[in-house]
Amino acid sequence: MSPTAAGSYAPPAAVLCGLAGWVPSRVVTNEHLARRLDTDDAWIRTRTGIRRRHVVDPGESTSDLAVEAGRRALAAATDRVDAVVVATTTPDHSCPATAPAVAARLGLPGAAAFDISAVCTGFVYGLASAAGLIAAGVAERVLLIGAETYSTIVDPLDRANAIIFGDGAGAVVLRAGHLDEPGAVGHFDLGSDGAHEDLITVAAGGSRQRSRPGEPSRQDRHFAMRGKEVYRHAVTRMAESARVTLSRAGWKIDDVDHFVPHQANLRILHSVADDLGLPRERCVTHVESVGNTGAASIPLALADAAGRQALRPGDRLLLTAFGGGLTWGSCLLTWPTLPAPAHLYDQRPHLHDQQSHSYDRQSHPNDEPPRPYDQGERTTS
Repeated sequence: MSPTAAGSYAPPAAVLCGLAGWVPSRVVTNEHLARRLDTDDAWIRTRTGIRRRHVVDPGESTSDLAVEAGRRALAAATDRVDAVVVATTTPDHSCPATAPAVAARLGLPGAAAFDISAVCTGFVYGLASAAGLIAAGVAERVLLIGAETYSTIVDPLDRANAIIFGDGAGAVVLRAGHLDEPGAVGHFDLGSDGAHEDLITVAAGGSRQRSRPGEPSRQDRHFAMRGKEVYRHAVTRMAESARVTLSRAGWKIDDVDHFVPHQANLRILHSVADDLGLPRERCVTHVESVGNTGAASIPLALADAAGRQALRPGDRLLLTAFGGGLTWGSCLLTWPTLPAPAHLYDQRPHLHDQQSHSYDRQSHPNDEPPRPYDQGERTTS
């Protein structure tokens, strides 16, 4: 418990003390996509601002990315946490959760571990959940990871979505501290509207589809999004949520040094900033180099900005996100002094057993063999 000015006690706050990101080595540029889709580099950049994205190799999973990002975040902060939270839309399995396996591979036996499924809002929901664990005294330190392998659910022939999404993971370590110290995360606003669940979906794979006779179609097995409607909801909900959060904290829009939205695409980011009356240069963006990485996008953007020394201790940050569900959320923090994160593209040997994740044709007799998202190129350290 931490003392307040009145002499009473307030629950501990969640304070950022470690940060890291990780992306796969395989790069898919706009030029690669243009070879098999009816598009070109200029068309993609004009509509999304994206120049390239990273995708996993066949057999590589969300937990592989989460483990590497988590390992780096722990190395920057501590060797021990009490809980591991993984925010993801692309878990390794529908059952069990991915977080316990990640915790085990990170050498954290016995730690509480669970997944959060709030699609692209998952990281902000995860921050609120981690803050709750710390405030309740359940955990002193929490490792929160946003990790996605969207290339495993996006149809590679779907021009509307294949150009947008990429794979990656970002992680933070949060410790118990005081609400008024740098790095404290707070003033959350969270919301949802399930009446519009059909705007962002993967129709197959859940109990609703499995309870029906027959095999799902190719379309139902892949990610689907109604782009124009999502754009409208995303801009409105993120701007509204950001205003609520600022009001709760007593901040004015001019108090915000950096705006860190979910990296959906550059048009949405700029539209939200414009709606809020924030200069676009205060918008932290990383979508150009990695695409939309879902729940990983905010921590990856933070890690990239911190690595470029674009964030200085004392800077005030506004985080906001929007995702399927529909879900949305925002929060605030003042940037602390942190070790510079390792470069996102500093590649290391894979941490997984390729053979253990190989495709079993007999287990999927009615499915198509997986196709490489694109041959792409590889980054080197």
